[in-house]
Amino acid sequence: MAKRDILKFGEDALRKKCRTVTSFDERLWELLDDMAETLHGEQGVGLAAPQVGILRRAVIIDLDDGKGVIELINPEIVSQEGTQVGNEGCLSAPGEWCEVERPAKVTVKAQNRHGEEFTVSGKELLARALCHEIDHLDGILFTDRVKQDIPKR
Repeated sequence: MAKRDILKFGEDALRKKCRTVTSFDERLWELLDDMAETLHGEQGVGLAAPQVGILRRAVIIDLDDGKGVIELINPEIVSQEGTQVGNEGCLSAPGEWCEVERPAKVTVKAQNRHGEEFTVSGKELLARALCHEIDHLDGILFTDRVKQDIPKR
């Protein structure tokens, strides 16, 4: 495993739509392991492959809740309900925080590192992290989601 450099806002790769992962092999596993080491080294909640310069549909999330790292390959939100507004930041924008509206609960269909499909549902922070990281795969940054009528804290 190796810690990777995190791209910062302004880098072109962060605005690109990522390609579907089709090979579930050692290269993917190494990427996921490196992303986990990078995430933990930066004490973040989530990290998407384009943030480390890889334009593939892969994200990891770790809420530091004792449940470990959630790896999602080719994730897609299949349902969402309610709304929540909260402060969001990003490892690609250190020190920047904005109020963002997200669904209160989401269900995501994805594949694991071996290509097996699964679903994960989350509310509150997990719902926010799932939406934030999946947005990265489509070149959308959390600052694009800031609602103008929400006062910044």
